[in-house]
Formats: sequence, structure tokens, C-alpha cells
Amino acid sequence: MARLPEVKETRQVVFNISQNFKVVKILGEGAYGIVAMAVHIPTGTKVAIKKIEPFERPLFCLRTLREIKLLNKFKNHENIIRLYDVQKPLDYAHFNEVYLIQEYMPLDLHNIIHTHVLSDQHVQYFTYQILKGLKLMHSAKVIHRDLKPSNILVNEQCDLKICDFGLARLDAKHYNLDTNPRISMLTEYVATRWYRAPEIMLSASNYSTAIDLWSVGCILAELLTYKALFPGTDYINQLRLIFEVLGTPTEEDLKIIKSERAQKFIRSLPYRVKIDLADFVNNHPYRRIKVRARETVNPLAIDLLEKLLVFDPAKRISVQQALEHPYLEAYHDPSDEPITLPIPVEEFEFDADKKDLDLNDLKRQIFEQIMLTNN
Repeated sequence: MARLPEVKETRQVVFNISQNFKVVKILGEGAYGIVAMAVHIPTGTKVAIKKIEPFERPLFCLRTLREIKLLNKFKNHENIIRLYDVQKPLDYAHFNEVYLIQEYMPLDLHNIIHTHVLSDQHVQYFTYQILKGLKLMHSAKVIHRDLKPSNILVNEQCDLKICDFGLARLDAKHYNLDTNPRISMLTEYVATRWYRAPEIMLSASNYSTAIDLWSVGCILAELLTYKALFPGTDYINQLRLIFEVLGTPTEEDLKIIKSERAQKFIRSLPYRVKIDLADFVNNHPYRRIKVRARETVNPLAIDLLEKLLVFDPAKRISVQQALEHPYLEAYHDPSDEPITLPIPVEEFEFDADKKDLDLNDLKRQIFEQIMLTNN
């Protein structure tokens, strides 16, 4: 449930939900769904209800099916948003809407970054919790693909939950799906541009869980500077901004890019030398405005940032290595960082070649998945 644009008071939205819930207010609306805060009347518990009307577009059906399946898989992890229930439709004939009843979190990391001054302890704790949630996902061989501050929810106690699994996919490398003609894992819109790993934009084949670690690096930089690190206006500008910070990729780095056209484009850009990240972060104008005491950023935070923001995904730090980094030593506890088994690829057969999508079949699968959900 990403942070969505606020809905005007005049907007009337009908939630056809159980009488056990009372909708209090609309939290946000986007092309994919409408989110409301509601109260579960029997218990007084606040919940978030996400209303989705996916049946006009196959890709919306895919997102809905992924989200229900993955939230059910990950529902017991403290750093992944909990799916309490999915409202059961009366019958298939009247099945036109999907209602996800989820844990309510009042804030997201985007809001926190722009309205609060964060201590080093805050940054450590938020970063640790993101990585802890990612560890479970990556052990299941799932790539989130859309990590960004607005998809990371927070409460008043600084507890953090990752949400919005509509773009998540299985790790093609683990399942050898890049060689399987039945399943194409590299299509569809992936991640908000600002948090997108360079290998996605440069047409690298079979990207991996490493793209999520790049996003974590972008989020960590934003926690430290209070400003998005790479706010590109388009693909080309995005890459230019990345190279201005990381420097121009070496010829060895360029080997990961299979597209000769993309390689040629990078070589055509002005040569850039990697900047000093510590100097960049400590003297960032937004940080200097927010942190009036001119506190120096913890050098260990910079070291972790350096290891996350690496052009070559094979050289980028893994989620396990990130959790073991000295910057997170105060929170790292291997006995409290659960993993799970890889998800059987058969459970994601619906993520097959997009050319063969059948709207009616997807609707039937969503209906069956909802009826199987027993929370």
C-alpha cells in the first residue's frame, strides 16, 4: 500500500465490505487501488482496506494475484505488512472488486524523511528493518522490484513494514527462467525510476535480487541527506545522475550490459570521476538545513552506502552481508532474522509470457486464491 496522492473530500468511494468494518477516511488513491482507514467494529482495531478493481486490465490482475499470494506467504514477518484477510465475494458472478484488509500504519518513510530530523540511531534502525524484511523475501527467491520510501510504512514506535508487492517477481537466475521460453521475468514496469538499479535501465539480462539492494542504497542516502539521491527526469537523466556520483563505469563493468547500443551510449557520455560520498552526504544542502548542529554522518553509514551503490550487481553487497555490516551491529541478531524456503515456481505459473494473458483466467485464479485465503 504505497503512499498515494490524497483524495479530495468531495470524492465519493463505495466500499462494499462486511458490516464488521466502518470506513473512517480515504488515505489515498492511484490507478491501481484506493486505500481507506477503517475500524474493525467488534475489536476496535484500526485497519487499512485496499480496494482494487483489476478486471479491466490483465496487468492489474497480475499485480493483484501476486500481492495476495506473497502477502499470504510473508504474513508472519514483523517487517512485512500483515494481510489480515481478503474479503470473500458472494459468488463469482458478482465478483468485480477485491478488498485487502491489512495492518494499519499511520506513516510512510517518505513522510518521515520530509517531516522529521533523524538521528543516526533512527537511520540504523530503519535500514536494519528494511534489510530484515528483504532477507525473508530473498530467501524465498522473491525480488520486490519497487522498494522506495513510500512503500515502507512506519508507526509511532518506529516499527517498519514493507508493503506493495504488486510488482514483485521470482528470481529468474535461481529458477533458470531466463532460459525458459514459457516464462518471461524481465517485462513490465519495474520500480519508480529514482530507485531503479542501473542494470534495469541498461537492458542487462536476467537481473537479480541485487536490484533491491540498490534501492536500499538509494533509501539510505535519502535518510542521510533528506533528499532523493538520483531524482532523474527520464532514463537518460537518471543514468547521468548515477554516473555523476559513482563515476563512469569501467570497461569491465560494462560487460554486464548485453546491449551494444547501451554500451555505446555510456561511452558517449562525458567521463566522470567517482565523488567522495562522505563529503557529498555531509555537505548536502538539504542535510545542512535539517541538521543545524552540523553533525557528521557516521562513517560506517557511508561505508555501507558505498557497498550498496555499486554499478556491477555481482559486486554489490548482498542482504546477508548488509545485515552483518558493522553499521547495523547494534540491531543485527542472526537468531531473529528468519528465512524461508524458495517459493515453488509452479505457484507463479500465472506470471508466464505476457502475450498469453487471459483476463477471464486471471479473474478465476484471483477468485480461487481469495477463497483459499483463511486468516
